[in-house]
Amino acid sequence: MNLLHVGLVADPASPTQMAHRIKDLDPPKGERHGGWDVEVVSEPFTTGSEDVDTALVRLGDQAHQHEWDLVVGLTELPLRDDDGRYLLVEADPHQRTAVLSLPALGGLRMQARTRRAVRTLVGGMADPTSEEEHRILLPRFGGRWRLLAGMVLANRPWLLVPGLKSALVAALATGAIATINSTVWLLAGSLSSWRLLVATIASVALVVAWLVIDGKLWDHPDDDSAEARERSRLYNISTLVTLTAGVLICYAALYVVNLLWALFVLDPSVMGGYLNTSLGYDDIFVLAWFVASAATVGGGLGSGLESDEAIRAAAYSKREEERRNRLAHQRNSDRRQSGRGPAGRRR
Repeated sequence: MNLLHVGLVADPASPTQMAHRIKDLDPPKGERHGGWDVEVVSEPFTTGSEDVDTALVRLGDQAHQHEWDLVVGLTELPLRDDDGRYLLVEADPHQRTAVLSLPALGGLRMQARTRRAVRTLVGGMADPTSEEEHRILLPRFGGRWRLLAGMVLANRPWLLVPGLKSALVAALATGAIATINSTVWLLAGSLSSWRLLVATIASVALVVAWLVIDGKLWDHPDDDSAEARERSRLYNISTLVTLTAGVLICYAALYVVNLLWALFVLDPSVMGGYLNTSLGYDDIFVLAWFVASAATVGGGLGSGLESDEAIRAAAYSKREEERRNRLAHQRNSDRRQSGRGPAGRRR
């Protein structure tokens, strides 16, 4: 039995890490080949084009260059067919090339799901008699949300807080000062639960809006086509969900820190005597809630101290960050060219 040489070409960062985790693939039982020799190459094969056919051509070039029998590409790019349906897999069985969209796996149990999908792809392309589907569509109902969940998890919203160090320092400073302010105590005590909830929602929404505007995170269609508009909607929804999840994590962390700080430095009876009112430890929990809202807004304004690149790096996966940087560079080039005459002079 001959050894099957398999190439895994992965976009940089997370897809490359995933490829290295699953490179010890074993062939399915009954496989005709003696084994699989899997080689991983980190290559941005989807850069500059979001067309799946172009990606397959580039994978074919990689297979020829490395003398692989077949090749599978791993990308964080959402794939769509000509009818606008989202894809998990697109393959060219004749060229023995296939591309797998990692976000379409849903974002959970990624290593197991990716391993299973790649093993199925390789086994199907290696066996000419296989009846495996060469194009796997996501469900029409629910497929878009599964893809969106995968994109959000690929963006790793939990890394938003450490990625914005200036914002975090501003939020902690705001919370520390507000906790020992008597006026803040009076305001917190005067607010009902529903008003505190509104303050929470408003503060999170304000920070998300500020990050989108200040970091220029809103995606614009490349052209007027329906496909480009749908792609931009998908990216913008994933951005908003990513930022909202990240800010909510920040809010919860600030609440815990402010609560611990207040319990450590404050005595409700002393503060109550100063304010001529009766206060207990339950009021400290309400205070921490109110202060978390104020500190979240302060942290959002502090994000203005960060560069646009730092904000994008904290909000996007590496693949998405590179894509948006490329599009921004292309738009700037187009604007510069439109401002010049045929001889290169400005009009």
